[in-house]
Amino acid sequence: MTRPTPRRTVLAAALAAAAGTASASSAHAGPPAATGSGTASDSGTASGSGGSGSAGSTGSGKGGARVDYHGWTTYTDWRCGTARGTRAEAGSRAGLVIGTPAGRTDYADPHTGKTKTWEYATWTAPVRKLGTPASELVASWNARTPAGTWLQVELLGTYTDGKDTPAYVLGRWAAGDADIKRTSVDDQTDGKSTMWTDTFSIDDTASGLRLASYRLRLTLYRKPGSDLTPTVWRLGAMASDIPDRFEVPASKPGEGAGRELKVPRYSQNTHVGQYPEYDNGGEAWCSPTSSQMVIEYWGRKPTKEDLAWVNPDFADPQVCHAARFTYDYQYEGCGNWPFNSAYAATYKDLQGIITRLGSLDDAEKLIAAGIPVITSQSFLESELDGAGYGTAGHLMCVIGFTADGDVIANDPASANNDAVRRVYKRRQFENIWLRTKRYDANGKVRSGTGGVAYLYWPAKPTPGQARVLRELGIR
Repeated sequence: MTRPTPRRTVLAAALAAAAGTASASSAHAGPPAATGSGTASDSGTASGSGGSGSAGSTGSGKGGARVDYHGWTTYTDWRCGTARGTRAEAGSRAGLVIGTPAGRTDYADPHTGKTKTWEYATWTAPVRKLGTPASELVASWNARTPAGTWLQVELLGTYTDGKDTPAYVLGRWAAGDADIKRTSVDDQTDGKSTMWTDTFSIDDTASGLRLASYRLRLTLYRKPGSDLTPTVWRLGAMASDIPDRFEVPASKPGEGAGRELKVPRYSQNTHVGQYPEYDNGGEAWCSPTSSQMVIEYWGRKPTKEDLAWVNPDFADPQVCHAARFTYDYQYEGCGNWPFNSAYAATYKDLQGIITRLGSLDDAEKLIAAGIPVITSQSFLESELDGAGYGTAGHLMCVIGFTADGDVIANDPASANNDAVRRVYKRRQFENIWLRTKRYDANGKVRSGTGGVAYLYWPAKPTPGQARVLRELGIR
């Protein structure tokens, strides 16, 4: 039986087929909470979700001028920028909270049909000028949102032609799903750029137009008259400009060769048919399943109380939990990249980001430091020996490398938990992960995922972990 193609896959195909074809209306740049847009119907087949728009890839840090990740995390960071009703909170993990609300606003939730009034406060980051202007941007955030609170992240950009982007909504998010339904926003474009679920993308990269600089605007919401507040510990974005390529240079085994991390193994296929309201069930849960494996590698997991809603007959209920609480009600899937990293950071003293890596050398450095890497890729069955399937977009977790440098991955698209550990050929894996263009089974050009990676690590990393992250341009 076939299942609908993930919405991100359809969006990626649209980007790859032609630039600048979006016909939706301009993004709303009015009040802090605008009503979301409608959904679309998709058809076809795919294994898993989590493909990308026209994403590119290159190295981060020293060798990666084409990838710029920047995060705001410190007390000093939160005291900079422009605050309207927010305040910086010091402590072992500095954060941003609501101080005195800036006002009230109504939010009509498009997924419940209900309108509620909320108090809000905003914080706008300082301008981030890009050394290499970008064709894409993906944000990520780490926060606690107690019941009765939620947050919104927006992009305020400037193009290389000096004109401003609209105020693009990058996500409306809460850790739970009782107050609002966490959501991306469709139909955001100005004819120069478009928001594709969680990815800002220049429509026509051949024109030379790029994103020259940006600010992120954070809006925190709470029930009127309460003293509740979200707490945001990290807000950041990965901006990149990667040339189109079907092939990437081959790397050679390095410091991570011969190392393997003990990451728990979970199969998404254990959950086929379970909770179909969340992206048709387990066959599409590659992203939350991968996230859950890494969360548990760091010693965190949901409590028994957290899992009380899951059918007790289901194995590995924490995977069901991850699917529910990464689900994007607009995208209609669990593969929203920032929603996965935000979910990981709901666990005590964990943080997570979305970035791009430039080669398996970068992944090896992280493995050597004890940090697993969740990768996004798409491929034909013939392009990855041993996979046994092809996919328009799939997430898996790199947990190590053989002595010869081949990739050891926990692949959730496996028959059962025991079969999750796989060894894939280095050259094949690196190419399907890093390329930005590929051919589908019908010979049509599609987009590749371009080195996208989820990275989760402790709020207080070891000195070795902090060093490697700095080398990759992450702080």
